[in-house]
Amino acid sequence: MATIAELKAALKETLDSRGVLGQLKARIRAEVFNALDDQSESKPPLSHENLLVNELIREYLEFNKYRYTASVLTAESGQPEVPLDRQFILNELNVTEDASARSVPLLYGMLAHFLQEKGERGNRILLRGPYLPPTRENASRKPTEKKRDDD
Repeated sequence: MATIAELKAALKETLDSRGVLGQLKARIRAEVFNALDDQSESKPPLSHENLLVNELIREYLEFNKYRYTASVLTAESGQPEVPLDRQFILNELNVTEDASARSVPLLYGMLAHFLQEKGERGNRILLRGPYLPPTRENASRKPTEKKRDDD
């Protein structure tokens, strides 16, 4: 007859081998976040840039089967539940893709593009920051200042 400890170990091993244990842990984290999320504190409006960035991240997360992480992102950011149309994102970013790129998230294609540019030109690409409306966190900081751990 198996002991309680042996049954627990067998159950844990079975859930872990099926990938269920990780999903349960992620789901619990998401539920704890939802329970602790202060609904009285209003979130800043979702800017156009944040909407696009969040969607690129969500597509990556879902492609890699990080579904609970994606659900927390959606809940915390205020991102629409329904993903944005891929063609809409391509149009907004002024990007075209070939057939081979359609099977992977847009972030992979963007990364491949920049890695290829680096190899071909050897030059660095100048990235410009978008205009972001001031928040309490970034209003007093210059754009070149990094957030310190003690902030």
